[in-house]
Amino acid sequence: MPDPARVFATAQGASRLAFDGVEQLTRIVEAMHANIAAAPSPLGRGTNGRTRGITGFVYDSVRFVNAGARAALDGALGLMPDLAAPAGERQPSEVWRAVLNGVLGDHLAASENPLAIPMRLRREGDERGKLIVLIHGLCMNDRQWTRKGHDHGEALARELGATPVYVHYNTGRHVSDNGRELADQLEELLAGWSTPTPELAIVAHSMGGLVARSACQLAAEQGHAWLARLTRLVFLGTPHHGAPLERGGSWVDQLLGVSPYSAPLARLGMLRSAGITDLRHGSVREADWHGHDRFAGRADRRVPTPLPVGVACYALAGGRDALVPVASALGRHRQPGRELAFPEAHCWVGEGLNHFDLLDRPEVYERLRENLSAAAPGPR
Repeated sequence: MPDPARVFATAQGASRLAFDGVEQLTRIVEAMHANIAAAPSPLGRGTNGRTRGITGFVYDSVRFVNAGARAALDGALGLMPDLAAPAGERQPSEVWRAVLNGVLGDHLAASENPLAIPMRLRREGDERGKLIVLIHGLCMNDRQWTRKGHDHGEALARELGATPVYVHYNTGRHVSDNGRELADQLEELLAGWSTPTPELAIVAHSMGGLVARSACQLAAEQGHAWLARLTRLVFLGTPHHGAPLERGGSWVDQLLGVSPYSAPLARLGMLRSAGITDLRHGSVREADWHGHDRFAGRADRRVPTPLPVGVACYALAGGRDALVPVASALGRHRQPGRELAFPEAHCWVGEGLNHFDLLDRPEVYERLRENLSAAAPGPR
């Protein structure tokens, strides 16, 4: 039987999102109305997006009613018990919640929507041997490491006597924000570990690899102790230098902005999350986006961020990955200053494999197990 408290929390989050949607749609429709009424040139700038007189009063009335209904329903649902389901009791709804967070997660977090996913670490089994942290990708959750009956974390724990720890996080937030929080949570995790100095390895899929690199960079700057325990870092299909789909989204934004008649529709594209726009070039630092309009232009403003020093880093790519090109997954770039220094022996391409095959194919697991079984690098 569904948990009533969880149902109420979901209803509250969904209702807030619906009212937000009405507000955004009203703005778009009013802006198109204003531009058409002003009869501007088909190319160039339109109005400020607001109408006047009776027409403006109508749109303001829609906003007023929407805000009132939102406050009333949100207040009523807020009176219900606020009991979130325990982390281990995942429901099928977690899949769509993860997708929603990937697309709109920054908005959910900023508006304190109950549907926003807080970062947490899920540990499986007793504390033993090597600690392996697994970080999922965009629009996914920590349970989706299991695919077609296989889980890299469980298999590695069984064969290597390791302890898997799964990261669950809101993939719509900026990569750097998730990186900062992950760095802090790993510091807290190792501080309370029963073994004083466990060896640490990270396995990251897709966006998770950018979050891992961000966490390493911040840990180095802040002197976190866990970074000294990190010996291996394996990337599975990580867009180190961006993903074509997000760059395509940027082009659509610019094309819609050419005409005042279509410009309001560009706001729909601008609803996509900060996490998604970070994938345009593979941004991992706050300096990559802070103070810039993340929807404007296509210039690569990233601060070059090398791989962590003294950590054996491996890059695994899918040869038929339509989401992340092989060159991006292997850290290769036409500008030498942006090239990631993966040793050639640490690069592997799975011919015929797509982005999600990297989560379950036997040949990928064998390579992963080999990478994590190799002799650890010397002390740093």
